[in-house]
Amino acid sequence: MHYRIGLGIDTHRLAPGDGSGILLGGIRIPYEKQIVAHSDGDVLIHALVDAILGAARLGDIGTLFSNELAENKDRCSAEMLEIVRKKAFDNIDNPIQLPQITNIDIVIEAEKVKISPYREKICEKLAYLLKITKEQVFVKGKTGEGVGPIGQEELIRATVVVLLEY
Repeated sequence: MHYRIGLGIDTHRLAPGDGSGILLGGIRIPYEKQIVAHSDGDVLIHALVDAILGAARLGDIGTLFSNELAENKDRCSAEMLEIVRKKAFDNIDNPIQLPQITNIDIVIEAEKVKISPYREKICEKLAYLLKITKEQVFVKGKTGEGVGPIGQEELIRATVVVLLEY
């Protein structure tokens, strides 16, 4: 048995919103701004996809879902995660080497987006999408303390660490 760690980081700009809020971990959260992105802008899932791909040595989100391809315009991030889940964990060509997720730890950096009221819903959604238990997922929020682009509400960032066991 051995372990591999994957790290994913994603950042998106914020712009004045249309009232629809933002997606984080597949959950719509009320917020007066919106995320500027080629896809649906779910910064959390984007970082998670990169973390899984890195740990499994399967590439990165930009290679699999290039923003230069029209098919990825406004693409659902949960759909991206499903594709990556199948690629990493359902590869029947080599079932002896299939990894299992041990745990996922997530940090969302945003000045005014409050994570704690949505924590359980996000953990449940990600667990459902990855076919794991919600106890294997944890998400927390950090502010920029009014400093820099996060503190000035110019951007939002997600950092994700995934531990895979083989």
